[in-house]
Amino acid sequence: MPVGGGSIGMNVWVENGDIYFYLSRSGSFDENNTLLKQGRFRIRLTPNLNTTHNFSQRLVVNDGYAVISDGNISVKLWADVFKPVVHVSVDSKKAVAVEYEYHNWRYRNREIGKKESFQTSYKFGVPSGVVTSHDVITPSDCGITFYHQNPDTTIFDATVAQQHLLAYKAEMYNPLKDLIFGGKIFGNNIKYSGTCDGIYDNTDYRSYNLSSRSASKHHELCIALTDNQGTVAEWNNKLDGIIKAINVSRDSKSSVTWWHKWWQRSYIEGEGEAKEITRNYTLFRYMMGCNALGEWPTKFNGGLFCFDPSYVKSDFPFTPDYRRWGGGTHTAQNQRLLYWPMLKSGDYDAMKSQLDFYVRILHNAELRSKVYWHHGGAAFTEQLENFGLPEYDEYGTKRPDGFDPGLEYNAWLEYTWDTVLEFCQMALDAHSYGGVDISKYVPWIESSLDFFEQHYRYVASRNGRKQLDDNGHLVIYPGSGAETFKMAYNPTSTVCGLKTVTDNLVKYLSGIGADSTTIARYKAMSSIWPDISYRYVDGHKVISPAVVWARVNNTEPTMLYPVFPWRMFGVGRDSLTVAVDTWKYDPYVNKFNGYAGWEQTNIWAACLGLTDEAVKWNTLKLKNGPHRFPAFWGPGHDWTPDHNWGGSGMIGIQEMLLQEVGDKIILFPAWPKSWNVKFKLHCSRGTIVEAEMKQGKAHIISVYPKNRIKDITVQ
Repeated sequence: MPVGGGSIGMNVWVENGDIYFYLSRSGSFDENNTLLKQGRFRIRLTPNLNTTHNFSQRLVVNDGYAVISDGNISVKLWADVFKPVVHVSVDSKKAVAVEYEYHNWRYRNREIGKKESFQTSYKFGVPSGVVTSHDVITPSDCGITFYHQNPDTTIFDATVAQQHLLAYKAEMYNPLKDLIFGGKIFGNNIKYSGTCDGIYDNTDYRSYNLSSRSASKHHELCIALTDNQGTVAEWNNKLDGIIKAINVSRDSKSSVTWWHKWWQRSYIEGEGEAKEITRNYTLFRYMMGCNALGEWPTKFNGGLFCFDPSYVKSDFPFTPDYRRWGGGTHTAQNQRLLYWPMLKSGDYDAMKSQLDFYVRILHNAELRSKVYWHHGGAAFTEQLENFGLPEYDEYGTKRPDGFDPGLEYNAWLEYTWDTVLEFCQMALDAHSYGGVDISKYVPWIESSLDFFEQHYRYVASRNGRKQLDDNGHLVIYPGSGAETFKMAYNPTSTVCGLKTVTDNLVKYLSGIGADSTTIARYKAMSSIWPDISYRYVDGHKVISPAVVWARVNNTEPTMLYPVFPWRMFGVGRDSLTVAVDTWKYDPYVNKFNGYAGWEQTNIWAACLGLTDEAVKWNTLKLKNGPHRFPAFWGPGHDWTPDHNWGGSGMIGIQEMLLQEVGDKIILFPAWPKSWNVKFKLHCSRGTIVEAEMKQGKAHIISVYPKNRIKDITVQ
């Protein structure tokens, strides 16, 4: 089961009476941009845990800890929310001895195999000689210190050279250079007891061992973690500061208080047929809370909770560091699904890491536009490295001579620029929902919009005499409807995103009294975006994915993106009929229906008010996963635990319960009256609604602020 807090995740289990856990921390990117684990830990008690009588392993989500007990011995594991420290405490009715083992499979350089290279930013194949370099592990009488140190030259340097940006490398943001991450294991009543070697699930490791000096009824272990870009001495000083600041009693209370506030701000609790899916909603939200205060966003492909890959795919005998689709590659189309539901759950603090991610890489993305095309704006791509450039292999390692250096030579990713717009809208919504100060995000939002205007004016000028069409609109060509509708002319998903973000930016700028020239500029920009495209299928008017497109490359029905995420069609809107007909009659929509991973059928059904379909797809989406912990879904299209699976499930349930149209708040727009449920969710204008469906009747429990109760209707 997952346990964590702040920026830390542990995956905890019991095996043959011993307690094991993997330990991860966000931002632990190595020289190849693999997101490395800190290691594996084993706790052995003498006498051992009795797993056959009175045994329990409980995740106490309300307080953020796990406890393992056999009635006589109790072991508690928790992470400090406010500083990167893990605590393990053992309490026993009778004195017990404890052995702690720190397992490290990076005690030596490890070659990276062809399939295994998917954990890196080289993706489909690392160059010859590239390895995962060894860690430094230093035992002492008072504990064990361990760290991984990136060299001066990393995948960043290879990517910059590949993408013709060497002349600008010194000014570029580089999160990998000289990065050191790791920590120290220490505790009371312990001594270092040597090393031994072993193999666990196909992977050799070296165990560095600590043992209690004497049997006792109480034992405590701490693992303090940190990272730093600089020297080992600087890293050690930072680690020492964290250790000196530990106060177990105070830290425990403050962490529990934080978790209580996390659960008090929102919830969804169902009964009967809704119990399983709402329980799994809560369990997934807990996992997102484990990295709520991390510097780096939670990764869609497992977050902090990946485990031995052979338990996901039996023919993947790789180290526990493995995950598909990379560690430092933040696939925007997938990442967005983890962060959209945080608006209605009110978890604005947890959104910060994802929004800050774009601010950090803004300069590098703007360099792409400047160097390749000599215009402004930030060119963000879909497969996006944590330093703001396209992923190495998907940029194309075998590019034809003369191919545009700003484009990815990739059939799925070419011209896929628009996923950044969803994160821009999240920032604007965070201000609308929770009053979040988004001033530092405005330059990024503006630059993301500027790119589309300037780039497609640039493309039009290269291809013809005029920049706009007969209606005074910009032509988005070549464009892309996600990874699916390729070489598209005015793709609808892009058009809706540009229009929605621009109009909301103007609204925000006007609300804060921004410079009138800036406001006028973006109003003018909004007027040149193309219109949504439509077509007819069996006599029914439906939303088209684009005016025209050359080929279909994936399985995303982007003609429904105007429903979600862009909310231009849906319940309570005059456009609902067209959107429902698109759902019913469009052949691609019917062909691409699904619930695995990032598939969003469950969300669109709810947003269209189709209760029976919403029940079907959201039940499939949020049913128990295949592993012992029910919210470990996957691998789907990505990896296990599949976090964009969980995030899209959260969105679907939220949309069944609450939607907005203008100033109107609609309750239970796609929720069956026969399902009892109680919820507390957030919406725009700082509004918080608590309501329930009980025995077929809707009840409003509370509304904040109270004057918004007049805006609520029950569907």
